Amino acid sequence: MKLVIKYLKPFGFSLLIGFCIKVAGTLAELALPYILSHMLDVVVPANKPTPELPNGNLTPVFIWGGVMLLCAVAALVLNIVANRMAARVAKNAAQAVRHDLFAKTMRLSPGQTDAFGIPELETRLTSDTYNIHHFLGMIQRIGVRAPILLVGGIAMSYFLDWRLATVMVCLLPFIGVSVFFISRRGVPLYSASQQAGDNMVRVVREDIGGIRVIKALSKKEYERERFDGVNRALVKCEKRASLTMALTNPLITILLNAGLVAVVLVGAFLVNESLSMQGRIISFIQYFTLISNAMIVINRIFIMTTKCMASANRIGQVMSAPEELGAQPACAAHPSSDHIVFEDVSFSYNKEQDDLQNISFSLPRGATLGIIGATGSGKSTLLRLLLRNYDPDRGNIYIGGKNVRTMDHEELCSHFGTAMQNDFLYADTVRENICFGREIDDASLTCAIRTAQAEEFISAFPEGCEHMLTSKGTNISGGQKQRLLIARALAGNPEILILDDASSALDYKTDAALRQNLRKSFANTTTVVVAQRVSSVMHADLILVLDEGKVIGSGTHEQLLENCPVYREIRDSQMGGALLE
Repeated sequence: MKLVIKYLKPFGFSLLIGFCIKVAGTLAELALPYILSHMLDVVVPANKPTPELPNGNLTPVFIWGGVMLLCAVAALVLNIVANRMAARVAKNAAQAVRHDLFAKTMRLSPGQTDAFGIPELETRLTSDTYNIHHFLGMIQRIGVRAPILLVGGIAMSYFLDWRLATVMVCLLPFIGVSVFFISRRGVPLYSASQQAGDNMVRVVREDIGGIRVIKALSKKEYERERFDGVNRALVKCEKRASLTMALTNPLITILLNAGLVAVVLVGAFLVNESLSMQGRIISFIQYFTLISNAMIVINRIFIMTTKCMASANRIGQVMSAPEELGAQPACAAHPSSDHIVFEDVSFSYNKEQDDLQNISFSLPRGATLGIIGATGSGKSTLLRLLLRNYDPDRGNIYIGGKNVRTMDHEELCSHFGTAMQNDFLYADTVRENICFGREIDDASLTCAIRTAQAEEFISAFPEGCEHMLTSKGTNISGGQKQRLLIARALAGNPEILILDDASSALDYKTDAALRQNLRKSFANTTTVVVAQRVSSVMHADLILVLDEGKVIGSGTHEQLLENCPVYREIRDSQMGGALLE
């Protein structure tokens, strides 16, 4: 709960004011049964009808009735004010939690994101923050009122009749022990339920993302059964948690009803023996009702606290994740004047077997690097190391003579423009998808669109750059989407352009025009191209041929045709495409 307390601290003054108002309203509510007892046992008997006043003296009755009305109105108004303040604090605190959690999620390294999992991060941002929001509102509204009603009700009960109060208080330890042990068991059950919810979100996310493939392969029934499996698992976990925590309500009700019966029996005996009065018994039963309701509410608080603790722990795991890729102390610059240098770089995802091994190359500023190889050869992994999504296990990477480990995130990212094969487009205009929140002037935007070969189809839209795209760009073709992504990468005039299979959906003519325009309009930009087609990399100044994480060929297109059988085999298998080129 340290996380919750941390986010409540900035609202300390509002919490204090709201607490005081809530206490005042609850005390006004507590006064009502005592005033009723005073009226029934003192005011009414003292002003009963007499020969002089056949109707009795009603003035004191009206006065005390007015006092009861004022207390009732005060309790109503003060509770409404306190509840509104509580809702405002809960909303603002939960908003701060969501803001910081999202910001932290954006700062997680790709390795940490993989470890948590995208569905788990989504549920932490939604369901878990909602649980905290609900808890913060409830604890201020009824978490203050219920203990005061409980303690105040017991105190007023002792003030009215200590014998009846003792009968009632004897039951409270049994209730407290029962709630404690049941709630203690509920925390791991709610954690398991939330994990099951993460699994269901993951399956839903996968099915929605792959709905076209599912329909094309007629696997709707298969996916329905897979969803039913995780749905049943979630229901099972929620059922266990709910049944366990649901034991508290009937248990408290049985104990409280038993106490009420005992109070009525003892009260009847005391009245019969003239040791107590009827008004006092009626007031005592009202206090007992308040205490009973307070105990039930406290039970609800325990249940919600259990959920909140589980959610806060899950959020805390993300918030406390260390910064894995922070800037390290500056070191000596690399002696080479080349723009990008890989110096004997090795890397492994699982830290057992290298996914990249002893990668070394240098690339001058403005040159083009082509990377080609079979699926799983390590092409995209090399790019991730260059972008510093991960740090190499061995070796160093330099950009402009500086080790990338010594650059902070903003400095490093400012060098790059990236277009990946599976990058996303969001539901907004073409302009906004290219600018992506950056201050891009019209000249740079037009240049990027023209270079990316996107001008023709964008101008065909009636709205031009103001044409609205759907989420993930489903209302344009794959080739159009890739050209928009390339335009986005170029719009910021980057020092280093990374194209990770970003032209796979382009025809050979468009691909060739794209490369020609890049050489013309972005001559000083260092370009790194990952591709499956020889035609996309054959004009590069340096080509790396990767196989199982190793460089098995390095050089220009002509040199590799002479010295690298694998490259020559790839070229020969794609000769039809090369001839078209």
